[in-house]
Amino acid sequence: MISDFHLHTNFSGDCDARPEVQVEKAISLGMSRICITDHHDYDVVSDCSFELDFPSYFSAMERLRDRYKDRIQIEIGIELGLQRHIKEYLQKASQASAFDFIIGSSHFIDGMDPYFPAFFETRSEKASYERFFQVSLERIRDLDCFDSYGHLDYVVRYGPNKNQEYRAEEYLEYIDPILKTLIDKGKSLECNTGGFRCGLGHPNPCEDILRRYRQLGGKLLTIGSDAHSPAYVGYEFQRAADLLKACGFQYYTVYHQRKPEFLPL
Repeated sequence: MISDFHLHTNFSGDCDARPEVQVEKAISLGMSRICITDHHDYDVVSDCSFELDFPSYFSAMERLRDRYKDRIQIEIGIELGLQRHIKEYLQKASQASAFDFIIGSSHFIDGMDPYFPAFFETRSEKASYERFFQVSLERIRDLDCFDSYGHLDYVVRYGPNKNQEYRAEEYLEYIDPILKTLIDKGKSLECNTGGFRCGLGHPNPCEDILRRYRQLGGKLLTIGSDAHSPAYVGYEFQRAADLLKACGFQYYTVYHQRKPEFLPL
């Protein structure tokens, strides 16, 4: 079973699942390895806190890893919310503990999370998507505090029409440089099956982007469910594997001590 390298627990402000529950679900699916990547979005305005207490989080994850060491390999990760104005803070945060893996994600654009309808109220859906990709490109070019870039077209999950009118080729002026920058910097691209969960019928990013990444020479590719409950751990992973093979990938990437390893799909 493919290793899930994007999992949340109740250390994330938007998740109620205890770490043990997520781990037990992964074991029941036959996974031999997972990475827990709870949210840390610093300097944002939100209804719930997305800031981790690093010492208590890392201590709890180490205890969890030791408890399950004979049943599953648990990597300790984090999902950092990328923002350019806190560049120095993010660099220090990425080095604050001995993380095995760091996802860099864009959750807040111009102070707003696309999860909420307000993000789309002052501009068209297309202009909103364009702004998301523009800011994402700026962040990827400027920041180096992560190993894999998470759910590249995350914004599409929450658009007024989701992906009904979304065509990745319409945003290539941003997407191509994003992919090329990730490749040049030796960063991974994430295939996030949360898009299936949200009814898109596609992962995030969609297969057009995944295929383009492979055409450009991209090889580092992590896979995550973005599960906030045990029901979605490893969600649609076989479907994702088949899709990735069709895009030209034979391997996916896992991380230990911030170093990539390749595993067959």
